[in-house]
Amino acid sequence: MMNPRNITIIVPVYNEEGTIIQVINELNERGYDIIIVDDGSTDSTPYLLQKFKDDNIKIYRHVINRGLGAALKTGIEAALSKKASYIVTFDADGQHDPDDIKKVCKPLIDDKADVVIGKRNFGEMPLSRNIGNFIMNIITLIFYGVKVSDSQSGLRAFTRSAASKIKINDRGYGVSSEIISEIKRRGLRLKEVPIKTIYTPETISKGTNLSVGIRILVKLIINMLKKL
Repeated sequence: MMNPRNITIIVPVYNEEGTIIQVINELNERGYDIIIVDDGSTDSTPYLLQKFKDDNIKIYRHVINRGLGAALKTGIEAALSKKASYIVTFDADGQHDPDDIKKVCKPLIDDKADVVIGKRNFGEMPLSRNIGNFIMNIITLIFYGVKVSDSQSGLRAFTRSAASKIKINDRGYGVSSEIISEIKRRGLRLKEVPIKTIYTPETISKGTNLSVGIRILVKLIINMLKKL
C-alpha cells in the first residue's frame, strides 16, 4: 500500500499567485510532505505562502529568480536531507492532477523503475507548446542520446537513490533534458506513464514553448562549440 508520508513533493514556484494556494491545498489534503521552493517571486506569492503553517510543508526561498533548474536542485537537496523515500517534482501552475502522483510513483514502489516521467497527451496540447516540446524532445535525442515521449514534463518521480545520483547544473528550462541525460549517464531505469494535463491561460503561458526551445538549442550549440 502506498503511504503518502513516504513521498515528498517538490513544488518550484515563480510568480504563481493565481494558482499556488489551490495546488498546495490539494497536495496537502492527500497527506504528502511538501517542499516549496519560491524562486524569487515578485508578485504576492511570498505573502500567500505565509499561510501554510503545517509541519509537513517546508518553504525555501531564493532571494532572486535563479531559474527552474536552480529551484529543482534546492528542492531535491532539501528532500534528500529529510530522508524522503520517493521524490516527486510537481508544477505550481495547476497543470498537473494530484491524483497522478500515485500513478508515477507506482513503478518505483513496484521496483520496476528508478525514475518515472509523466507523459502528457500532445494531441490536447496547444500548438505553441506542442512545437516547443517537440523541439526539446529532438534536442534531448541529438545532444543526450535519449529518446523519450515527453522530455519536458514537470511531473517526475524518483527513488531516493536515483535522486541522490542526479546532478543538476542547468539553472533554466534546460534542466528537464539534463535530468534525462543524467538518467542515462547513471544507468538508471526510466519509465514513462500517461498523465492528465489541465490547460488554463496560466499553464499555456508558461513552460517550454517554441521560443524557449530555440533559446535552449542555441545555448547547447554554443556550449558544444566552446568544447571543440
